[in-house]
Parts: sequence; structure tokens; C-alpha cells
Amino acid sequence: MKVLVTGANGFIGKHMCLHLSREGIDVLKYDLDNKEEDLINFINEADFIIHLAGINRPLSKEEFYDGNTNFTKKVVDLIKSSGKNIPIIMSSSTQAELDNDYGKSKKMGEDYLLASGLPVYVFRLSNVFGKWCRPNYNSACATFCYNIAHDLPIEIRDREYVVHFNYVDDICATFISIIKDNNHKGSKDILKVNPIHDCSLGRLADLLYYFKQEIESDRHLPLIHDEFELKLFKTFCDYLSDPGYSFNFASDNRGSFEELYKSKKWGQISDNVSFPGIVKGGHYHTYKKEIFYTVVGTCRIRQRSVKDNTMLDVTASGLNSHPVDILPYYTHEITNIGKVNSHTIMWISEIYNPDTHDTYREDIEAK
Repeated sequence: MKVLVTGANGFIGKHMCLHLSREGIDVLKYDLDNKEEDLINFINEADFIIHLAGINRPLSKEEFYDGNTNFTKKVVDLIKSSGKNIPIIMSSSTQAELDNDYGKSKKMGEDYLLASGLPVYVFRLSNVFGKWCRPNYNSACATFCYNIAHDLPIEIRDREYVVHFNYVDDICATFISIIKDNNHKGSKDILKVNPIHDCSLGRLADLLYYFKQEIESDRHLPLIHDEFELKLFKTFCDYLSDPGYSFNFASDNRGSFEELYKSKKWGQISDNVSFPGIVKGGHYHTYKKEIFYTVVGTCRIRQRSVKDNTMLDVTASGLNSHPVDILPYYTHEITNIGKVNSHTIMWISEIYNPDTHDTYREDIEAK
């Protein structure tokens, strides 16, 4: 399958292209640096379109209508000219409910798409957050993350003002589920991506200050109490990274492992996702310190001393979790014993170096 993504170089677009590629889907990327001829060729190749392109910071109000309304019309008209009945997902905004030029231009684009006769899915997104979002632009979350990470001041006019948030990975997962459905009939309804997380500006700032304080303490890991805090923590870590370090993501039939934060001073933080029933680990370290903190799902964490076979056995749950210290010279493993994918935040006292890995394979069962 080939999927055309408009606005491929934008915040959501970069994530969307990465998610599609992970699924083995061919991605056709269209953005401002492409020509109209590219758009025509991509539409002729595409089996599905994710329409993310739009304007939210124009130099004049006319650019709202050119980038949000007229470009949507162009995409629809080119699809019809191709003779294909390509399904299309459009990312709109909750601003479409408001009487401003941005909202009106989005609403006009929605209306044209819904009246096109194509199988369409129009999503009105809330405030989108996640890593790679540009700070000091149009995202309070990205601005707060960047400024707090860099010890810069933030401005809050009303601490009680509640913002409705969509997490960028939830958007990508929702769109991909539609593509995989194979029943592309479209919807005449305005759709939304769930979950929507409500958070006041005051709580948002307090959480970010708390994350920074804990990472810089000898504990290194903050306590995470719910799904929103986990997503916000993963976002914040992206703004803390030391320059020059690359971050790795790996996935297989067991789950995934995503590096979130690396620092010469504070070590490395990662998010380990395991599918139900999966066991990971089976090794020990001689000097590295680790802390495991399961924030979603239920995991069994076992450790065995390679010296005298002393066994430690802990069950950690996102509903009632606590940090688990992984001891040097204890071989260890973590098993997802729940029914949903587990998320375990892992801190290790130094950045992984293959030349000094200090990781030795050892089965958990006593010899």
C-alpha cells in the first residue's frame, strides 16, 4: 500500500511518516518544497491520503484560506481528475467551531471535503503535543517544555485555564487503524481522536517543573500517576537531551524499546513496551545502576544474585506502582503478566556504550 501524506515535514507529518514506515507502508511525502506536478504524480500512485497540510501562522488572513481551504479543494479536484476514489483523512481543528479566519478556513475545507463524494474522515484535533513540536510558536506545551528544560521563564495568565490535549502518537495510531480497516466507506460525521486529555496550564507547568527536579535528583525518575503524565514525561525528555546524542527506537514481536533521554551527568531513560506474556532481560550488570518503574499494565520483575542465588520477586502495576531498584550482580528479567501492553520507564546510570556495555547474559533460574 502507498499512502500520500501532505504536510509531511510538519510536526504531525514527521510522526505520521515514521509510524507508517514502521508498519511497512510506502510513504509518499508532499510538502512546501514539492511542485504541483509531484502532487499529481503522488495522487496517481496513492491508495490512501492523509491530508495534514495547512496554515496556522500566516502573514495575512488570505493565507489562511489559500493554505487551508483552497489547497484542500485542489487535493479533492486532483483526486477526481485522476478517476480514482481514494479514501482521505483530513486533520482539522477544534478551531473550526470558532468565528475566526483560521477556524472559518478550516471549516470551509471540511465542508468541501465532506461534499466531495469521496470516502473521507474529518478529524478535529485538540491541542497536539509530543516530541519534536516547535517551542515558542503555537504550542503552550512545547514552549513550557523547552523553557523549563533550559531554565527559562514561562508566562501563565490563568493557571486554572483548562487545555484539551491530543497526543501525537495517539493521532498516528488512530489514522493507521483506519487505513488497516480495509472498509474505507468514510464518515459524514466530524470525528475526534481519543483520548483527549484535559489539563490546566498551572498543572501542566507544575508537572514539568517536577519532572526536571526529579531527573536532576538522585532518584532520577519522577512518579507517574496516569497516562497523560507518562506522555508528558516522554515529551519533556525530548527537550532535555544533551546535544550530539542520537535516540534509538526498536520494535519486534515482543514490543518496543524507545530511548527518551540521555545525559553524561544523569544517565539514560527509556520506555520499554512489552506485549502480554512477553519476558525480557536475562542478564546482569557489575556496576551499572538501574531503576524500573511500571506505569501502565502489570509486570513481574525477578532478580537473582549470581553470587548466592538470593531471589527477589516483585509485582509492579501501573495502578499501584513503585520504583524497583535493579541491583548489580543480580541477573534480572521483566514479564508482562497483564492483559494489556505494559510500559516500564527504565533509568540506567550511564548511557549505553557497546564498548563498555557491562551486560552479561545469565538465565534467571538458579543453576
